[in-house]
Formats: sequence, C-alpha cells, structure tokens
Amino acid sequence: MPTSLDYARDERDLIQGTRFNAMAIAVALGGGAALGWAHIGVLRGLNEAKIPVKAVSGTSIGALAAVCFAAGRLDSLERIARSTSWLRILTFLDLQWRPGAMLGGRTIMRELTMHLGDVQFQELFIPAATVAADLITGEPVVISRGPVNPAIMASMAIPGLFRPVKRDGHFLVDGGVVMPVPVAAARMIAPKLPVLSVNLQGDYHGRKVSTAIRMRPDRAHSTMSVVRASTMLLMAELARTSLIIEPPDFALTLAVGHIDIHDFTRADELIEIGRRSVIDQLPAIEALVTKQPDAVR
Repeated sequence: MPTSLDYARDERDLIQGTRFNAMAIAVALGGGAALGWAHIGVLRGLNEAKIPVKAVSGTSIGALAAVCFAAGRLDSLERIARSTSWLRILTFLDLQWRPGAMLGGRTIMRELTMHLGDVQFQELFIPAATVAADLITGEPVVISRGPVNPAIMASMAIPGLFRPVKRDGHFLVDGGVVMPVPVAAARMIAPKLPVLSVNLQGDYHGRKVSTAIRMRPDRAHSTMSVVRASTMLLMAELARTSLIIEPPDFALTLAVGHIDIHDFTRADELIEIGRRSVIDQLPAIEALVTKQPDAVR
C-alpha cells in the first residue's frame, strides 16, 4: 500500500514532469460540496496510473482540490478530509448574521492560510484556475493569477451561506452557479492539452436514494425530500448542460449520488470512489495522454 510520503514524491514528479516524454492532460474538477473529497481519489488514481497532469481547474470544492494539487499540498487536504468529523465541521461554522451571509468563512480562510500560506497562482507547480460567478454581470470569472486563497474562497462562496467576495470590481459567489464543471477554464490555461472532466453532479439516480425519493412511497414524500431532490436534479441538469456547451475530451461522472452532498465525514468512501473511477476508465484516460495536439478539441 503506498504511503503518504510515496504519494507526495510521486505527485511532485508528476507535476514537474520528470518521468514522462508523453503528452499530458488537463483536469477540470467540478463542484459538489462534500462530494469533492472524491477529487482526491481521482488525482490519486491518476498518480498511481502515471498519468501526467500539467494543468488543473476547479469550481467550488473542486477549486480547493485543484489548487492543493497544483501546490503539491494534496497530502494536507487528504489528511483534513479523512479526519473530518461532525464536531470538526461545527468549528468551521462561524455564525455571522450579517447582510449577505449566515457564515463568516474566517475559520476556512485561516485554514487555507495555514496550509497554503500566501502563495500566488504564478508560483504553483503547474497552471491552475478557479471559477467564480459574478453576480453583477452574470458571467463566470476565471481566476488564474494573484493570491490563491481569496480565489478559492470566491469559488466556494455558496450564496446565502458565505458573503460574496469582492475582487477587481467583481462581486463573486460559488462558481457552480454558472460553470459547475470548469472545462472552459481548463482550456483557457492549457489550450493544447486534452481535458478530463470530473462531474460530481451527474448521478441523480443515486441522489434519489440519499433524498429518500421512492417510486411508490409508503406515505407522502416530506417537503424537505421534495425540495432536496428537486435541487439536486437542477444541479445535475446544469452540470449536464455545461458539459454539452463545453464538452471535454473525456468525461468522468462519479457514482456519488447516494452520499449526501453535505456529509463531509465520508471521505474514505469518496476518495476510494474517485480512485476506482479512474482505474475503471483507465484505457480511455490513457488514450488522452497519447492524443496529438492537433486532435485536441
């Protein structure tokens, strides 16, 4: 079984490209709150398969995973994910009843600073980008320069929970509102590389299980079940439409719908699902590595 040190060494080699003469890929990591722990498994699976990743983009929780990978800090993120309990989650809920949000986000920002410092996008090992939504223009904003921590916070600023982030005249909230799977962002920072997308929202049939929606229920569905299932269906369709508008070279849709999107305590299972998804689709992913630049969309 590979150790954390093995992963760190392999990850550094993959990022720096010292082992490969073959073409690399770019990875677009989609949003999905707690389901984003599966991104760690995807990146681990690519690592184990010796698939060189030379650029990464992320939306929402995918932005966090993307920057941690590009900074060589995936080990730190994995330790946090695997150790997360409901009690630890409560420590991040710094209630702050002010206009625009219920949570302050200060604890999350301190955690980001602790693990990433004041690093800039330009200082990362590989090109990386995060995606947020501008509430003023209604357009996605791709951030690939400047400090990474505010960019991550903007990409994860769930409307109503966290205050929008002001940056360069923009009023930014969670990028999943406009670009749930950031394929376009990956192509902006790595136009010559084939893009592997990772969609956390595509398993609606599994989602019905977690929201307790049944074909023939014993009694009427609860109001909360209907609202949750409808919201998840909306998010699934938004992700599907996003991938139609900007199709990747290969789309990976993870079977994570059975896990509640707010349950951050199931990292072990989610990481293994992400890793196994890569292994199951490895022939198609390996084909991307050998894809010639003029064949890339």
